[in-house]
Amino acid sequence: MRQSTAPLYAGGFLGPFGGAMIVALIPSIAAGLNTSVGLVAGAITAYMIPFATLQLFSGTIAERVGAARVVRTAYVAFGIAAILCTIAPNIGVFITGRTLMGASNAFLTPVLLAALSEAVPKAVLGRSVGTFAAVQVAGLSLAPVIGGALGEVSWRLAFGLVAVVAFALALRRVDVRSRPKDDRASLRDLVSRWIGLLAATAMAGYLGFTAIGFVVALVAAQEYGLGSAASGLIVASYGAGGILFGRYAGTVADRAGRPATALAGTVACGAGVLGMAFAPSAWSIAVIFFLVGCASAFVWAGLNTIAVEAFPENRAGAVSAYSAFKFVGVAIAPLLYVPIFENDMRTPFLVATAFSAVTAVLIVPWFARYRSGTYAETPSAGLADP
Repeated sequence: MRQSTAPLYAGGFLGPFGGAMIVALIPSIAAGLNTSVGLVAGAITAYMIPFATLQLFSGTIAERVGAARVVRTAYVAFGIAAILCTIAPNIGVFITGRTLMGASNAFLTPVLLAALSEAVPKAVLGRSVGTFAAVQVAGLSLAPVIGGALGEVSWRLAFGLVAVVAFALALRRVDVRSRPKDDRASLRDLVSRWIGLLAATAMAGYLGFTAIGFVVALVAAQEYGLGSAASGLIVASYGAGGILFGRYAGTVADRAGRPATALAGTVACGAGVLGMAFAPSAWSIAVIFFLVGCASAFVWAGLNTIAVEAFPENRAGAVSAYSAFKFVGVAIAPLLYVPIFENDMRTPFLVATAFSAVTAVLIVPWFARYRSGTYAETPSAGLADP
């Protein structure tokens, strides 16, 4: 990892970490603010709605005014929002802080990924994007662990730490070159069948094998009687697989091609999700879900790399729109799977297998586009202000 790209990876970790750490802190926050667990849990939705919605616009804004300026401003806003959560005297102020954290992160995660694509040579783009994905998974996976540990002292300490890191990253200069900001970048650039195809693929992939962790937890608890700690470990097995194989999956994407890597990973994920429908024990589900997590690293290494290199007219805008639809999948998953789960605990895995198959079908058109060479050559540039 080069010194010039280290801040990009650090930001890739901070966003998911700051978003997910609340999971382990909900009871402590409820007690500290003298409110209900349900209201504190609502802060998750308060974070996710602006995070997903604003990503439809954040990348295009970054293209027009300069990525570095947007990222530094977002870090400051993220830190201020975390301080607001830290000092919150009541649940209203806390939810306001979480809403602002989600809005700020919409201008961090996708813009940093787009900037990374310009900070590394094309020959190692897939590996770098795969590493970025692994860092994000690490942030999601470690957030409940680190947040819970800090919560043993005070839940406010966790948000204070996030604020300090955000301000430190805002002060850090990313010493790499950049292409000029593009005043011509427009949301109209994002209205194309290829971006629509990529967004649909991302949403189907999340519905097929990434956003089903809560179904795994429900099966572990209700069918096998496991406690929350054991169920959490099973769900975390997916993230462990993504962390272990993220960088390697990116290397495979560089060598074997983006569509081929994503398609192979999707087929493997679909097979694993189908296997979970017939798994005989909780621990067999854990092993299979770990393998699905390993395979998913190849899916996202391929698709993320396509997103950052195939739309040069508005690279950051395309990445942010693509990322937004991932989280549409996260939002839809509970609404879709919970009613099915209540009728039959294993049927959600069959439905998720079908979404995995849809994902595979949607990847196929990219083979023709890559064979034709109608995708962007990625310059060796970066995030610094023009």
